[in-house]
Amino acid sequence: MSESIYTLRVSRAAAGVYPTISDALAAADQLYPDAEQPVMIRVDPGEYRERVEIHRSHVTIEGETADSVRIVGGLGAKMPSGDGSGIDGMLGTFRTYTVLVDADDVRLENLTIVNDAGDGREVGQAIALYADGDRLVVDACCIKGHQDTLFLGPLPPHEVKPGGFIGPKQYAPRRVGRQYFRRCRIEGDVDFIFGGARAYFEGCEIRSLNRDMDVNGYVTAASTPKGEPYGFVFHGCSFTAPDGVAPDSVYLGRPWREWAQTALIDCWLGRHIKREGWWDWNKPAAHSCAQYAGAILHGPAGDTTDWVPWANKLDVMAAAGYAREQVLAGADGWDPEGGDGDAVETAGLSANGRTVHIETYCEDEPALRARLKREGRSAAFTGKTPADFEAWKIATRTRLYDVLGLSLMDRVPIEIRELSRVRVAGGIVRTHAILQVEHDVWMPFYLLERLVLSLMSGGSNAVISARMAIRERVLQA
Repeated sequence: MSESIYTLRVSRAAAGVYPTISDALAAADQLYPDAEQPVMIRVDPGEYRERVEIHRSHVTIEGETADSVRIVGGLGAKMPSGDGSGIDGMLGTFRTYTVLVDADDVRLENLTIVNDAGDGREVGQAIALYADGDRLVVDACCIKGHQDTLFLGPLPPHEVKPGGFIGPKQYAPRRVGRQYFRRCRIEGDVDFIFGGARAYFEGCEIRSLNRDMDVNGYVTAASTPKGEPYGFVFHGCSFTAPDGVAPDSVYLGRPWREWAQTALIDCWLGRHIKREGWWDWNKPAAHSCAQYAGAILHGPAGDTTDWVPWANKLDVMAAAGYAREQVLAGADGWDPEGGDGDAVETAGLSANGRTVHIETYCEDEPALRARLKREGRSAAFTGKTPADFEAWKIATRTRLYDVLGLSLMDRVPIEIRELSRVRVAGGIVRTHAILQVEHDVWMPFYLLERLVLSLMSGGSNAVISARMAIRERVLQA
C-alpha cells in the first residue's frame, strides 16, 4: 500500500472544492483508481443533507468537529419504497441509512451522523450509520436517531419475514467485521445499537431518549453469530438519559438472535437502566445461548444484584478477557490505538454521569501551541473586501467556539466553593477554590489577593468588600 495519503476537501461554501461528500468519494475513485491508495476527505463545517455510501477501502472522512459537521438523512422504514419493493411496498429497515460503510479500513472522525426521520412508532426503524466492514474506526463522532440508530453488520443468516433484509447487503456473505468506536456519543431509544459485528466501544456516551412509556427502550439488540468469541463490548462508557426519562425503564439489551453477546466493563449506568438489566425478547433459548455480562459497574444502576439470573456478573480477572487488544485482535493482531489507550470516560465522569471528554483538551502548553498554529493557519483571512472580512469574522468566531467545545457545555449558574486559604510571601493571600462550569463539573483555580496596609486599616468590612470586588471580577472574566 502506498505511504502517501491523498486529500480531497468538501465545503458547501468554498469555491474549487467538492460540494458534497458523495462527490468527493466519486472523484477519489476516478483520480486514484488503485483501491489500496489511502484517501483523506476533509469536510468543512456545515450541514450536508445527503446519503453517503463508502464502498472504497482505506478512506478517512474527517470533519473539523462533530458539532460543526453534520451529515443528515431522513428515511424511515414505513416510508414507501417508490418501486413497490419491500414488505407492503415500504422501504424496510436496511434502506434507511444516512451513511453506509461497505468497505474495510475506513475511518470516520469528528462527524455527526443523523437520521432525523423521527419517532419509530410513527416512521419505523431509521438507521443513521450502517457499518459493515472490517477494521472500522469511528472516533469522536455523534450518531443520532431513534429506533435502530446504529447497525453493525453483518445481518443474521436469515430473515424472519421474507423481504425483511432488502437493502445493500441482503445477499452478501455474512462476514463478521471488527469495529471500534472511541469517544463517541450514540443516542436513540429502541434497539439503537444492533447487529452481528464484533464491536468495541471505548469511552463513549450511550444516551437513551425518552418515549414516555413503562418500558422506555432497549440499548442493544445483538445478533452475534453462533461460535463467535465476542459481540458488543462497552469499556469505560457512560449510559445516560435526559432528565425526563423515567427511572428503571430502559433495558441494556435484548437478543435479536439467540446467541447475542454484550458485555459492559467499567461502565457508569444511570438511573434509567432497569435493575434486571436484560430482557429475553420472549426467546427462552437465549437463557442458555446468549452471553450478557458486566464487571466493575458504577452509578445508580451499577448494582448487578437484581440482574436476570441468566446474565453473568464477572470478577476483575474475567473482565481482563475483554481488553480491546484481545477483542479486536483477530488473525492479524489489529489494535486500532495500540497500548493501553487513553483514560476511559468513567475516569472523568461527574457525579451525575455526564461524559467529560478528556481527550478534547490539550495536555500541555506545546500541544496547545501546536493546535493554535494548525487551526490559525487553516482559518487565515484570504478575502479582499470589507464584506469578506465581516463574513470571515463571523465564521471564525463560530469555528473558535466549536474548537473550544463551548457549544457542548451544559451551562449553569456560576457557583464558587472555597477549599483553603493561606498567606504567602509578599503580603499575598492565596485562596484555592473551585468554580462550577457545567452541571457537576468543577474547575479548580487559585485567587491571589494583595491587601495593602491602608485597606487593612479600614477593618474587616473593607477586607470583605475587597474580596467581594475581586470575586465579581473573577465572575466577569
